[in-house]
Amino acid sequence: MLAVDIAHNDAPWAEWERLLRRALSATVSLSDDQLLLIRDLQGRSFRPREPAPGVVPRIGAVLIVLYPDAADLRLLLTVRSNRVASHRGEVSLPGGAADPDDDGPAATALRECAEELGIAPDAVTVLGTLTPVYILPSNFRITPVVGLLRTLPHFTINHHEVDRVITVTLRELLDPALVVVERWTLHGHEVLVPYFAIAGYKVWGATALILSELTARMRIARIAYNAEAS
Repeated sequence: MLAVDIAHNDAPWAEWERLLRRALSATVSLSDDQLLLIRDLQGRSFRPREPAPGVVPRIGAVLIVLYPDAADLRLLLTVRSNRVASHRGEVSLPGGAADPDDDGPAATALRECAEELGIAPDAVTVLGTLTPVYILPSNFRITPVVGLLRTLPHFTINHHEVDRVITVTLRELLDPALVVVERWTLHGHEVLVPYFAIAGYKVWGATALILSELTARMRIARIAYNAEAS
């Protein structure tokens, strides 16, 4: 989705918004090596990209919501409560299943973020979307939506779904040192699991995959911008 409105040029974080818009509007082809994918010990992707034949996935969306923090933009993540049906205690992006009345992924993501965190949908400027991701354990195909708050968020956390909120700046997220790879046993298989180490949490799985696409796109956009400026 192409972003349509104009960055606030006088804001200290305006360069980040411009970089985001460029990253989201560009047509790029990312290799698996640019993404944080769970792999087997031979380096092959362990993650199914599509449901098994005959399986119809549920449709949903998540919101990558950013807000100003001085000269940075800060990204919100939620720690799921132990009351939800799946992915308990894991770090995720606010989001959930599409409702029949939702007008596309952005409407789903904004509605779900409002339900989980109390952020009003009309306060968020939608900048674009990323590649849909299939999640096997919950049989969801989710579309990541990127949105921007121009002021500090005021939370009303739904503690039935969300235990707490953690954050990371885009500057930190782009630092390769934030990525760690560990050897885990998943479903009886030895695998290599890459994750973002954020606020004492391991951000892995679908959330890591989504954020790694965002960072890969931003790195490509930054290289193109610097090449044009030189």
